Amino acid sequence: MSIFDRIKDAIFGEARAEPAAKTSGDPSPPSMQSTVHEEAAISSAPAATPAPAPAAGSTSAQPAVVQDTANGRASDTERETTSIDVETMLDRAVARSGQQLDWRHSIVDLMKALGMDASLAERKELASELGYTGDPGDSAKMNTFLHKALMKKLSENGGKVPAELLD
Repeated sequence: MSIFDRIKDAIFGEARAEPAAKTSGDPSPPSMQSTVHEEAAISSAPAATPAPAPAAGSTSAQPAVVQDTANGRASDTERETTSIDVETMLDRAVARSGQQLDWRHSIVDLMKALGMDASLAERKELASELGYTGDPGDSAKMNTFLHKALMKKLSENGGKVPAELLD
């Protein structure tokens, strides 16, 4: 797996797992919750309602969104098209790290916040992945490039990145 993919997965994976980790607010024990919810799903309307099919001859390329009416959650198709708030996820990662890290300006701090190896060798490999053509021996220039290129690529892959970090 590429270093960029590991970074993206660390940020996006946590964001996608977050809704599943939240509780329903039901104070009954988990075993009771599933029984109650299963009974409600069985006795309610159909569990999934597909979006209307496009009209004949239509060339609409929009993905069908399926709403799971038993629990009110959107399907994986909809979650995948939802932007991930990169700023929030990285702020949380910094808080969990217990360190004072400036991920907004430092690629090294960003990688440390995610629990990754931020060594020069890892950053050189990431630079190669992101198309850096400068001197890899000039780590200051390479690091500046890496941070900007990473923010841009996260944005291109569904991340919501603050505008000031995309300049």
